[in-house]
Amino acid sequence: MRRIIFLLLILTTWLAAQDSTLVARLVALPGVAVKTVRPDPGFRQAFEIDFTQPMDHNRPYGAQFKQRIILSHLSVNRPVVLITEGYNFYSNHTRELSRLLQANEIRVEHRFFGESKPDSMDWRYLTIEQAAADYHRIVQIFKKIYPKQWINTGWSKGGQTSIFHRYFYPNDVAATVAYDAPLNLQKEEKRIDRFFGKVGTAYCRQRLKAFQRTALKRKNQLLPLFKQFAQQKHYDYSIGLEAALEYAVLEYPFSFWQYHKIECDSIPDSTASAVRIFNHLKRVVALSSYNDHALNSPAMYQFFTQLGYYGYVTKGLEPYLSGAYGYSNSIFAPEAARDRYDPGPMQRINHWLQTKARRMLFIYGGRDPWSACAVNTNGNPNLVKFVLPEGNHFTFIRTFPPDRQQAILHILRRWLAGNNGQAR
Repeated sequence: MRRIIFLLLILTTWLAAQDSTLVARLVALPGVAVKTVRPDPGFRQAFEIDFTQPMDHNRPYGAQFKQRIILSHLSVNRPVVLITEGYNFYSNHTRELSRLLQANEIRVEHRFFGESKPDSMDWRYLTIEQAAADYHRIVQIFKKIYPKQWINTGWSKGGQTSIFHRYFYPNDVAATVAYDAPLNLQKEEKRIDRFFGKVGTAYCRQRLKAFQRTALKRKNQLLPLFKQFAQQKHYDYSIGLEAALEYAVLEYPFSFWQYHKIECDSIPDSTASAVRIFNHLKRVVALSSYNDHALNSPAMYQFFTQLGYYGYVTKGLEPYLSGAYGYSNSIFAPEAARDRYDPGPMQRINHWLQTKARRMLFIYGGRDPWSACAVNTNGNPNLVKFVLPEGNHFTFIRTFPPDRQQAILHILRRWLAGNNGQAR
């Protein structure tokens, strides 16, 4: 017994020394300010890090900002999962990969989102090139501590970010897993418009269109309910309540298929009360998306300058619409984004994906509208795509049947086996 206690003391002392050494090594990294935080289950240590980044990586000694990083540590001898967030830290969806691979995790907030904002928003530097350079610099610096294999990943817009990072810096990581990440090739993707004509059953599509028509026909009954809702939530709608309601109704099919698993028979019909119609609408669509907090959104800036987005299908609904703002989501983008969309970056990335990209795995849900703009892997045997037919925008490795999960993990482990962190 005394021998066991003695060995445990030695192990505890050794672990404490390793922990102390890690903190010292982190603090010694350039541009790093470290705060210890409580680790999540499965990790030994965790740190919240403010990482100094140049606003413009082409002028590294110019203006700077602090980028927020959460480091969850397991062992310097384990791989690293780099989570490239597309927004701020609002979701834990992509953290499954760290657990599945028993890896360390470095989670990075996207520039100009959350707490990773400069003192003044200079929109010129909110580009995929600058964001990719942020992640590249993080990889370069943190590989001094974590020399094993790296894999980058992200969900939705974060999945796009992982693709862009890999495009600009293909050798930073050994592999990429992008969840539910579209590659849009137009300012407002017509492939998504066509998707709504074939997703689900004809009966369900008909129910959705009928609900939209009913809601617009009965705007005068819904607007008082919307006004009361806005007052309760302290939301202001400078575009006007009627326009905001119309946007929400036009958004309805996108959100219905993207996020929800609602039985089509439960969709209110024309005989339903105004309260039931409004409650169903706000259950499906985030009405906060059209309030004044949504104006000048950094995400909308990116969508309408480089990433592309989606428009709304108004066919059959025109007689019930006021015509306000033309129903483009671009009205929520900063003025600096107006008429600045450049299709070139996505076209070049699309070409690279189909010709030169390697060790990239894409996961989509077949009922997610964004799957209409899924990465085209045809012609490149070094890319793999898994589609869950009934899946929506919350499609991950864990949502597939067990045999498909094992197939995905087999591919990833094969890519990482014997790889020293470099893509080949």
